[in-house]
Amino acid sequence: MHRLHLIIAGRVQGVFFRAHTQEVAHKLGIVGWVRNTPDGNVELVAEGEKAALEKFLEWCNHGPPSAMVTDVNMEWQKGTGEFKKFEIRY
Repeated sequence: MHRLHLIIAGRVQGVFFRAHTQEVAHKLGIVGWVRNTPDGNVELVAEGEKAALEKFLEWCNHGPPSAMVTDVNMEWQKGTGEFKKFEIRY
Protein backbone atom coordinates (compact mmCIF):
# COMPACT_ATOMS: atom_id res chain seq x y z
CA MET A 1 0.00 0.00 0.00
CA HIS A 2 1.33 3.39 -1.06
CA ARG A 3 0.16 6.92 -0.40
CA LEU A 4 0.25 9.95 -2.67
CA HIS A 5 -0.28 13.54 -1.47
CA LEU A 6 -0.94 16.10 -4.22
CA ILE A 7 -1.51 19.83 -4.47
CA ILE A 8 -2.87 20.62 -7.93
CA ALA A 9 -2.76 24.19 -9.25
CA GLY A 10 -4.36 25.88 -12.23
CA ARG A 11 -8.00 26.19 -13.26
CA VAL A 12 -9.09 23.36 -10.98
CA GLN A 13 -11.98 24.83 -9.00
CA GLY A 14 -15.42 25.28 -10.50
CA VAL A 15 -14.74 22.67 -13.21
CA PHE A 16 -15.96 19.54 -11.36
CA PHE A 17 -12.37 18.49 -10.66
CA ARG A 18 -13.25 16.89 -7.31
CA ALA A 19 -16.19 14.90 -8.69
CA HIS A 20 -14.16 13.59 -11.63
CA THR A 21 -11.25 12.79 -9.31
CA GLN A 22 -13.58 10.73 -7.12
CA GLU A 23 -14.88 8.81 -10.17
CA VAL A 24 -11.37 8.03 -11.40
CA ALA A 25 -10.28 6.94 -7.91
CA HIS A 26 -13.25 4.56 -7.66
CA LYS A 27 -12.45 3.03 -11.06
CA LEU A 28 -8.83 2.47 -10.01
CA GLY A 29 -9.63 1.11 -6.54
CA ILE A 30 -8.03 4.06 -4.77
CA VAL A 31 -9.15 5.37 -1.37
CA GLY A 32 -8.57 8.75 0.29
CA TRP A 33 -9.98 12.24 -0.15
CA VAL A 34 -9.97 15.38 -2.30
CA ARG A 35 -10.82 18.98 -1.38
CA ASN A 36 -10.59 22.55 -2.62
CA THR A 37 -8.12 24.77 -0.79
CA PRO A 38 -8.73 28.45 0.07
CA ASP A 39 -5.93 29.52 -2.32
CA GLY A 40 -7.70 28.06 -5.39
CA ASN A 41 -5.87 24.74 -5.60
CA VAL A 42 -7.07 21.18 -5.12
CA GLU A 43 -5.46 18.94 -2.48
CA LEU A 44 -5.79 15.19 -2.29
CA VAL A 45 -4.49 12.19 -0.42
CA ALA A 46 -4.79 8.84 -2.17
CA GLU A 47 -3.85 5.32 -1.09
CA GLY A 48 -3.67 2.15 -3.13
CA GLU A 49 -1.42 -0.04 -5.21
CA LYS A 50 1.56 1.72 -6.78
CA ALA A 51 0.47 1.00 -10.38
CA ALA A 52 -3.04 2.38 -9.74
CA LEU A 53 -1.62 5.49 -8.07
CA GLU A 54 0.69 6.09 -11.02
CA LYS A 55 -2.30 5.97 -13.40
CA PHE A 56 -4.18 8.28 -11.04
CA LEU A 57 -1.26 10.72 -10.96
CA GLU A 58 -1.14 10.72 -14.75
CA TRP A 59 -4.84 11.64 -14.85
CA CYS A 60 -4.37 14.35 -12.18
CA ASN A 61 -1.73 16.03 -14.34
CA HIS A 62 -4.53 16.85 -16.83
CA GLY A 63 -7.80 16.54 -14.91
CA PRO A 64 -11.23 16.70 -16.51
CA PRO A 65 -11.67 18.36 -19.93
CA SER A 66 -12.68 21.76 -18.50
CA ALA A 67 -9.66 21.99 -16.16
CA MET A 68 -6.26 23.47 -16.93
CA VAL A 69 -3.61 22.01 -14.62
CA THR A 70 -0.49 24.18 -14.43
CA ASP A 71 1.40 22.48 -11.60
CA VAL A 72 1.25 19.31 -9.48
CA ASN A 73 3.20 19.20 -6.22
CA MET A 74 3.61 15.51 -5.43
CA GLU A 75 4.84 13.60 -2.39
CA TRP A 76 4.98 9.79 -2.12
CA GLN A 77 4.46 8.42 1.38
CA LYS A 78 3.90 5.09 3.08
CA GLY A 79 0.23 4.08 3.15
CA THR A 80 -1.57 4.04 6.50
CA GLY A 81 -4.70 2.07 5.59
CA GLU A 82 -6.89 4.62 7.35
CA PHE A 83 -9.38 5.12 4.49
CA LYS A 84 -12.32 2.93 3.46
CA LYS A 85 -13.40 4.91 0.37
CA PHE A 86 -12.50 7.98 -1.68
CA GLU A 87 -14.49 11.01 -0.59
CA ILE A 88 -14.90 14.68 -1.36
CA ARG A 89 -14.16 16.84 1.67
CA TYR A 90 -15.61 20.30 2.15
